[in-house]
Amino acid sequence: MPKKRKKANPKRSAPTELSLRDYQLLAEFRYLLARFLAFSEAAAQESGLASRQHQALLAIKGYPDGANVTVGRLAERLGIRHHSAVGLVDRLVTSGYLTRVVDANDRRRIFLSLTKRGEEILSELSAIHREELHRMIPLLKPVLGQLGPSDIMHDQ
Repeated sequence: MPKKRKKANPKRSAPTELSLRDYQLLAEFRYLLARFLAFSEAAAQESGLASRQHQALLAIKGYPDGANVTVGRLAERLGIRHHSAVGLVDRLVTSGYLTRVVDANDRRRIFLSLTKRGEEILSELSAIHREELHRMIPLLKPVLGQLGPSDIMHDQ
């Protein structure tokens, strides 16, 4: 799903001129992100999951404040359309990684819950992802440190 372009914020100050170093830092950051995402996709495939399936399991398990996750909330977290999330959930349920749980207070609401099999595969994948992030910290720290908090917060 293509992202909608944000409208210009009239309250935001005019953009500052970027130096060659700014471009290099941004390029390095994108490179490191792409490297991590490629690692993540390969790890998911090696475990028998599609990358999006892994992302869905992680989004459900790691939802803020442990709130119950609906298909709509999952779609939002993954940046996909509702009907795409329904298909993804259907495949995860069929594969035995997720179950649908009817809300006891409102039987129209359905929550998503990881099965034991889903918990196990997510735990394995999350452990190796955390290890990879630890390996990447020495590469990320200099880039993020050179951007500095004022640069990161500049556009907000």
